[in-house]
Amino acid sequence: MTAIFDAFVYNPVYNLLIFVYSVFSWKDFGIAIIIVTLIIKFLLIPLSKKQIESQKKMQELQPKIKEVQEKYKKDKEKQSRALLELYKENKTNPFSGCLPLIVQLVFLIAIYRVLFNVSNAGLKVDASALYAFVPDPGQINKMFLGIIDLSSTLNLSHLALRDLPQIILVLLAAGSQYVQTKMLMGVKKEENKNKKQVASGGKPDFSEIMTKQMLYLGPLLTLFIGIKFPAGLALYWLISTGFMIAQQYYLTKNTENLIPAQSKK
Repeated sequence: MTAIFDAFVYNPVYNLLIFVYSVFSWKDFGIAIIIVTLIIKFLLIPLSKKQIESQKKMQELQPKIKEVQEKYKKDKEKQSRALLELYKENKTNPFSGCLPLIVQLVFLIAIYRVLFNVSNAGLKVDASALYAFVPDPGQINKMFLGIIDLSSTLNLSHLALRDLPQIILVLLAAGSQYVQTKMLMGVKKEENKNKKQVASGGKPDFSEIMTKQMLYLGPLLTLFIGIKFPAGLALYWLISTGFMIAQQYYLTKNTENLIPAQSKK
């Protein structure tokens, strides 16, 4: 399984990063990370659209789903059959949004491994892993814009003025994670503002509780990654999350155009 992942995901991402660094980044590894992150995110836009569409359809069905769950709450078998029939009638698959999420997760793991391995190798390229058409730049310039060492980690007990740009980078990455989660909470609140939680007896919705927890856990996790791992990963996280914020805003605003007219009736 690892060999398949390396051949079809890890190696292409690794070679793309080195190719972009050698040809398009003016020998700035940070710029190469930004370009590759944006390339991957743009390639995944079609999958993201399908995921948004699937989520939207499921959100529209939530009142009916809750009605079925309440009606057959004492008979799980009938409840399952009724839910399947509801999905069939509305031409909706509750698992259709999983594939795009899995694909995006695979690419996330791949670029994480690439950046982590390159950083651990002292930003020296592994020539044996390069495709024939990818030039070998040898030692990679570890400075981003000449001010951030992408291979360094923060030592909280020995912070210096030179660490300030990296600290700002980590804080921006954590802040962007907060903004993205806040956007998700805003969407959730808008969807549920006119709904009564009958099925749960007035108790808070589980997904809402988890979203509120992630509002703080997400940024804290990003801070941990930014401090404990090389700065190149914090830069990737910032650009990736920033792109997702813009994409989420755009797709949410245009979601009505993504859903067939019959699903709105």
